[in-house]
Amino acid sequence: MIVRLVIRTLVWFGVLGAVLFTAAGTWQWPAAWSFLLFMILLGLGGGLWLIQIDPALFEERMRPVVQQGQPPADRVFMVAFFTVALVWLIVAGLDQRFGLSQMTAGVQVAGAAITLSGIAISFWVLRENSFAAPVIKLQRDRGHHVIDTGPYHFVRHPMYSGAILFFLGTSLWLGSWWSAALTLIMAVLFAWRTRAEERTLRDGLSGYTDYTMRVRYRLCPGLW
Repeated sequence: MIVRLVIRTLVWFGVLGAVLFTAAGTWQWPAAWSFLLFMILLGLGGGLWLIQIDPALFEERMRPVVQQGQPPADRVFMVAFFTVALVWLIVAGLDQRFGLSQMTAGVQVAGAAITLSGIAISFWVLRENSFAAPVIKLQRDRGHHVIDTGPYHFVRHPMYSGAILFFLGTSLWLGSWWSAALTLIMAVLFAWRTRAEERTLRDGLSGYTDYTMRVRYRLCPGLW
């Protein structure tokens, strides 16, 4: 488990860094270095934490984002999401290359704080929901049931809420208003995925329809 975690973390963020610095045309980008170093340490530390508290979920999270039996709509989402994420990275790098955004250090620090809040929500989700797979599916072999504690008491899809905060905060951390604007597209994609996910859960997970009646909001309490 640990070897796979280390290899996957280093490869993932190595590719991410290569895209950022290639688009920026320079290695002299302190915000990007700080972000990547933080994420590598978090990825390794968070992975070790998940192995300790829920090894079955760790194994589930390590599986591919395209799997047998996955709803076609979710496959479409994955293609769209990774395409937009790639564009998001490239835009941040190009913004750095051409100096398109004028952003103060204070805003960048605030962005880092927003990123941390999004990550905290995601870790809270992993702590509460042992069925938080990367793809939409029912996990009957693992005793899949409705989770309504922790962040699920407030919204039905808190992992996506955390992800939106992560992308927004990271855009500001990297100093790119243009990249931050693309977060709106991310939010639309996640909102669309909630509908596809809820169709699967309503049809196959006992008690989920009742849960949606108790918890009204999908992503943001009081808003939607």
